[in-house]
Amino acid sequence: MQIPVALERLVYEFSRFPGVGRKTAQRLAFSILRYSKQETQNLADALTEVKAQIRYCSVCSGFTDIDPCAICSHAGREQEQVCVVEQPNNIFPIEKSGVFKGVYHVLMGAISPLDGIGPEQLNIKNLRKRVENSAIKELIIATNPTVKGEATALFLQQEFSGKISTITRLACGIPAGGDLEYVDDVTLMEAFSGRHKLYN
Repeated sequence: MQIPVALERLVYEFSRFPGVGRKTAQRLAFSILRYSKQETQNLADALTEVKAQIRYCSVCSGFTDIDPCAICSHAGREQEQVCVVEQPNNIFPIEKSGVFKGVYHVLMGAISPLDGIGPEQLNIKNLRKRVENSAIKELIIATNPTVKGEATALFLQQEFSGKISTITRLACGIPAGGDLEYVDDVTLMEAFSGRHKLYN
């Protein structure tokens, strides 16, 4: 049976989401069909509202509905400690953990020569300005533990070496509760290179 054109369009739009294949997109589309008229309108309003109200913070480039964002403008945050992440959504899990009390800077990507993305295409120019105009004491590089993320971390280390007193990189390795049998080679390599001494 051929899927109606309007439904096919909805399936296509859902399938454009990262990590959503056609089967999942179809399930989502069929779920929408079971929505009441009011539920459908609520979803449409939420989509319109998020596009109208959410923008990038002029300081850190994180997602916000006020400018500067609540983190950048919070008097209690440690402004001299900047955590550099690849994408705006990377801020949320760090904030949820509650372990970091500084501020952020979003690169809007990672260095990937094969994709034509170099340092010029990233939000590094604004980071340079922040370093020049602020008393930043520590730059925490929290790019993803991938080839692109590592290349970006290396570039940032070289770029800001001598300009900031402390440059650190988030530790990588075997997650808590992990099983060595299922750990990939890259994670295992990071775990060995980042091993630390145990004290009695």
